[in-house]
Amino acid sequence: MNDETPQNLAMLVDRGEPRSQSRRRAFDRGFLVTCLAITAIAVLALGVLLGSILIEGLPGLRWSFFTEYASRDASKAGIRAPLWGSIWVASICAIVALPIGIATAVWLEEFAPKNRITAFIRLNISNLAGVPSIVYGILGLTLFVRMFGLFGPIQAPELEIGGRLYAIYYDTMQEPIRVPAEERGVAPVLKTGDVGFVQEIEEGADGELIFTDRWTPVTLTIVPEDEDAPEGYGIIEAWQAEEPADFETERPWYYIQFPLGQSVLAGGLTLMLVVLPIVIISSQEALRAVPGSLRTGSLAMGATKWQTTRKVTLPAAVPMIMTGSILAMSRAIGEAAPILVLGVALFITDTPSSLMDSFTVLPMQIYNWTSRWQEDFRALAATGIIVLLMVLLAFNAVAVLIRQKLQRPLS
Repeated sequence: MNDETPQNLAMLVDRGEPRSQSRRRAFDRGFLVTCLAITAIAVLALGVLLGSILIEGLPGLRWSFFTEYASRDASKAGIRAPLWGSIWVASICAIVALPIGIATAVWLEEFAPKNRITAFIRLNISNLAGVPSIVYGILGLTLFVRMFGLFGPIQAPELEIGGRLYAIYYDTMQEPIRVPAEERGVAPVLKTGDVGFVQEIEEGADGELIFTDRWTPVTLTIVPEDEDAPEGYGIIEAWQAEEPADFETERPWYYIQFPLGQSVLAGGLTLMLVVLPIVIISSQEALRAVPGSLRTGSLAMGATKWQTTRKVTLPAAVPMIMTGSILAMSRAIGEAAPILVLGVALFITDTPSSLMDSFTVLPMQIYNWTSRWQEDFRALAATGIIVLLMVLLAFNAVAVLIRQKLQRPLS
């Protein structure tokens, strides 16, 4: 810098006209008032929306609403099936997404080399976090529900693991009889004296027949074609014994079929795709927030890279990781578009008991009720929204508690 530069700067300062203090204060106040007005409008709109939902939905918030299944009668309808469906789907999503997401973030931040390949991976993960959830629904439909058509149509599973296969016949009382089978599509050879199973039926308090999960063994009698078949349980005509009416699989909770079909496992894995980029990014940010001096001090004391990550970096980042993960799970519970694309049923009267059972979720049930023209069902939708908000607030409260419990000074 030469001697003429200070003189030129002084000349520029002398020529400049300073702004009026009053104008600057007025501009600041105007900007502040504008921000407050926009915030007030947003809060007011949210308050009106929540107020209308509470006014319409609170009268229907009763215990039977949580214990009853969906019904065509609004006074008897409840959310037991979608509530448990949401719990199953969210549990599967968390079990799969959280370990994969956190492990990916740890590798990218602590172990991955800094080169173009890892930069490309980070860029794509950031882009995936902004993809609309309905796109993940289409991907889940192709990948999990149909598995690219490699195993055949979803109505006929090609591979079953953990279940017990039965062939279904009808006796002369027109009651379904289950007979153990070795292979789907291959009829077992029936003869008199074989043992089948008939479903137990109970009569409800209002006279309605209730099909139980209990099956009673019954001795089969195969009547030749040239004889008249009397009516009775376990009596099957010969021509009906040649080909079963259908095949059915008894499904324990660990039963799996391929393709997965419109099952609770497919729904959970689809929502895993939705939240996985968010879990990875939030975990990366949590790891970056850990001061580098902690890593340096650990390495200086002779710890390995893995020991430093496991005993220093991860414990320090756990509060932020858990907060981001739980908030991501809150988003998964409120998603409806990916589940809708999978083609799940809107009317379910049973709760899932295995990974391959059909299901529905709270957002889908709310959507079903809001599409009805009856006012009673719209009131039920408002009550369902309140329950969904309660679940989301509970998840957020858990995130705050975990953060407070695990937070400690980084020293």
